Amino acid sequence: MINKELSKAEKKSEKTLFRIGLDKAMGQCSRREFCVDDIRSKLSLWGLEKNDAEKVIRTLISEKFIDETRYASAFVRDKFKYNKWGRVKIAAHLKRKKIPEDTINEAIRAVDNDQYIYFLKRLLEGHRRTIKAKNKYDLKSKLLRYGLSKGFESNLLYDILNELDE
Repeated sequence: MINKELSKAEKKSEKTLFRIGLDKAMGQCSRREFCVDDIRSKLSLWGLEKNDAEKVIRTLISEKFIDETRYASAFVRDKFKYNKWGRVKIAAHLKRKKIPEDTINEAIRAVDNDQYIYFLKRLLEGHRRTIKAKNKYDLKSKLLRYGLSKGFESNLLYDILNELDE
């Protein structure tokens, strides 16, 4: 008798934990974009069992609270516009969040190439004004390191920095 009551109570508490986790995750996902990896980490921190966490994630995906493509697009747009990151750094961060490679490439291709190059030139010009360099070689190397640290492609940086000579 007591075992039956305990098992009913345990099942009820598991359903309650699942429901609380689902409601909390839905609330968070309704305010901003999250990827599956972010939600999985949050559910783990909240103490949900792995099976319940996976059920919550499946529910969130089926109800369109989580969409990896939508997340990747928003991430690329925000990091490019506000953090002034290049494609390399953005892709690395998305890979770290376990976003599929094809989704990452699709989101990055959405950035207009002409706008990207224009933005990179403006970024380098702005940084150039703050640099104290001994000579042109020193200036170029500092600008190259800066551009690489922001996640821009080395071939684009070389092309733009070679235009400084002209």
